[in-house]
Amino acid sequence: YTEENTLSLHDALPILLHLLPASLYALLGAHFWHSRWHAPTRAPRQGLLPWERGLMLAALAAHGIALHNVFFSPEGIRFGFSLALSLMLWLAMLFYWIESLYARLEGLQTLAMPVAAVCALLPAFFPGQHLLENAHSPLFRAHFVVAMLAYSLFTLAALHAMLMAMAERSLHSARLTCAIAALPPLLTMETLLFRLIGIAFVLLTLTVGSGILFSEALFDKAFRFDHKTVFAIISWLLFGSLLVGRHAWGWRGKKAQYWTLAGFIALMLAYVGSRFVAEVLLGRTA
Repeated sequence: YTEENTLSLHDALPILLHLLPASLYALLGAHFWHSRWHAPTRAPRQGLLPWERGLMLAALAAHGIALHNVFFSPEGIRFGFSLALSLMLWLAMLFYWIESLYARLEGLQTLAMPVAAVCALLPAFFPGQHLLENAHSPLFRAHFVVAMLAYSLFTLAALHAMLMAMAERSLHSARLTCAIAALPPLLTMETLLFRLIGIAFVLLTLTVGSGILFSEALFDKAFRFDHKTVFAIISWLLFGSLLVGRHAWGWRGKKAQYWTLAGFIALMLAYVGSRFVAEVLLGRTA
């Protein structure tokens, strides 16, 4: 009886570790939905309250512990589509938490929390059996960290672009919620969007460039043009074209939002999409 209970608890522990941050994110998402998104426009404008900031930090800490638990194993460092999504959202939410100290973006947390809740829970059901090769190499670790930072910043940029699209639609229909009314001017939001994209593009350039130029040192195999590389380059071209268009022709508004989302989708297909097909649809771990 004791052994069975111990085994059952051992099996349930990983799920509980992921369920805790997912529950906190979901709780915060529901709170922000009712207190910000659907609050009347006459409600006082405010940033994150101290207890909201503290609860979000607790969710981030729990999420980080859960990721560490599944990421590192006796066999090596595990990775897969669910861990990639979970790590991206963890970093994106951490960047948002830091950014919220300086800018007030009331609607972004309402969009981000449900996505973070789902992604925090995914590794409990799809832990990912793919082991990262050359994980001991400092060069590979630097490549991996830069890639994840780029993915997370582009995730935040995509959420930001969606928020801008919703704000524009609300302004045109003259139906403002408290969250929309509390947002900075669209031009300010656009400046923040391109700042995110600019930093993320530099990181993506380093990721793609190092993967192409130093493939043998990073992955112990010669560079090859596979679907991951193709989608990564397509994403790089889309974001690069957007930045050039912004600088040369003043691209903004819906055009900037569409290009941002298109580049983000291509970036997701580069790794997350290919790992999802391999792990879930094809059942491969290599």
